[in-house]
Amino acid sequence: MGALWMLVAGFMFGCMGVLVKLGAHDFSNIELVFYRSFVGLLVVYAIMRQRNETLPTALWVSHLWRSISGSIALLLFFYCITVLPLATAVTLNYTSPLFLTILIMLVFKERFHAPLVIAIALGFAGMTVLLHPTLERNQIVPGLLGLASGFFAGIAMLNVRELARSGEPESRIVFYFSLIATLISGAIMLFGTIHPVTLHNLPLLLGLGSSATLAQLALTRAYKTGKTLVASSLSYSTVVFSSLFGILLWGETLPLSGWIGMALVIASGIASLKFAPKH
Repeated sequence: MGALWMLVAGFMFGCMGVLVKLGAHDFSNIELVFYRSFVGLLVVYAIMRQRNETLPTALWVSHLWRSISGSIALLLFFYCITVLPLATAVTLNYTSPLFLTILIMLVFKERFHAPLVIAIALGFAGMTVLLHPTLERNQIVPGLLGLASGFFAGIAMLNVRELARSGEPESRIVFYFSLIATLISGAIMLFGTIHPVTLHNLPLLLGLGSSATLAQLALTRAYKTGKTLVASSLSYSTVVFSSLFGILLWGETLPLSGWIGMALVIASGIASLKFAPKH
């Protein structure tokens, strides 16, 4: 039953995507990353204080790499949400398990066996099919940036795995990620236009940060109390919720090839997690 928390995480991540798309009317994607990270930072810090958890760590280099890669992935992901159909942007970001599997095989010098190669090839075939309508609308750059967000998210996931193996608590990992993402996005904001926060858009920003943080907490509980493969499979519920939100709120539609591409990416992601080495 613990893995069912991933459905809660999927729903909350879907809500986060909706708020990013709505927030694009008042803020840039850089600003949205900043407010999402800053609110998350405050929430996680409050949780750590309640648990009497400490901030000092001997693994600051690993935290830095995880946070930088995760911040890049988040910046690219939020940009893609603002310019692509919500379901397409989320699916491209959720190619991260494919990249994670490849990185694990390379880092641990594992041999690629036939089922795993087929699963990975299926995923890249799905990406090609999914991107085809995107390329037809001259959105090749956002499509490739969405793919890049999945790649950097895979790097971040690999660093999170290594930090967890080293005994770092998940709240500390999330804290440093939120901190670095806040600093990076805040620094970039200084070189652009900073839009005012008003009583009209403040609830949206608070909802954005809260939904993302609640999603992370639910995701963590799913992996801690449920079976890893089941939880990983249910994580793709974010794609389903995002597709429904896109259809209901913006009338976003994909051609049949787009839906087939999404299905291939999801199936290959689940298969690659199943066939990857159990490090």
